[in-house]
Amino acid sequence: MGMVWLDGRLMPAGEARIDPADRGFLLGDGLFETMWLAHGAVPRLDRHLARLAEGCAVLMLPCPDPSMLREAVEELVEASGMRDGSLRLTVTRGCGPRGVMPPAEVRPTVLLTCAPPAARRGAVRLGVSRYVRDGASPLSRVKSLNYLPSVMARMEAAAAGFDDALLPGAGGVVAETSAANLVVLLDGMVLTPPVSDGALPGTSRAVLLEAGFCVEGSVPLARLADVRAAWLVSALSVVPVAAIGGRALAGDGGQEMVMRALLFG
Repeated sequence: MGMVWLDGRLMPAGEARIDPADRGFLLGDGLFETMWLAHGAVPRLDRHLARLAEGCAVLMLPCPDPSMLREAVEELVEASGMRDGSLRLTVTRGCGPRGVMPPAEVRPTVLLTCAPPAARRGAVRLGVSRYVRDGASPLSRVKSLNYLPSVMARMEAAAAGFDDALLPGAGGVVAETSAANLVVLLDGMVLTPPVSDGALPGTSRAVLLEAGFCVEGSVPLARLADVRAAWLVSALSVVPVAAIGGRALAGDGGQEMVMRALLFG
């Protein structure tokens, strides 16, 4: 049985309990971070903790102490014996009375779990979802526990025979996919949709932008037929896109190799 870290304590996963009044469970009132674990360490932990703090500020949620979270990561990795895989950090607003308004005194629930490496995904086929991400909303920039648009988009895609879905942003542009940022090769340029178009400010996306591998640029839905290659990029993986709708993409193995080296090399 795996180990978890919950509110300051290590314990077997089977013994962990979340209060039925927890607002994360009842209302999706909280945030999460999924982090890559490599050789017993989280390579971009600083970025994840910074994004968590930014998200907490948006939600007016007390942010857990970063030093405590770093210790939690070390403790869980050591206790689990896991060297490679992923960690998930979940922070909720904790328990409260019935209704929408939080209690005056907030005591966040903090949960850290780990998982072994997932099987590498092959190239995926994408459909275009009817669920739109609003880049003008502050909530589009945080990793909220309320993931229903992504859940529904992925289910919709599967029902239509696709592996994943492109979520549009307002104004007829692409925002991202159901659980990853998008990088495309269009007109000879490597682009990733801007946050203002609804893209989540992903940690791997930030690394690629800072390295100059890609630039921010809107990807109009009307120009998907001109995309030569595309990839799903997350904290854990780079996944090539085989087709968008019924159109196969040519791909670009050289660009993909550079991307993997920058993120996971």
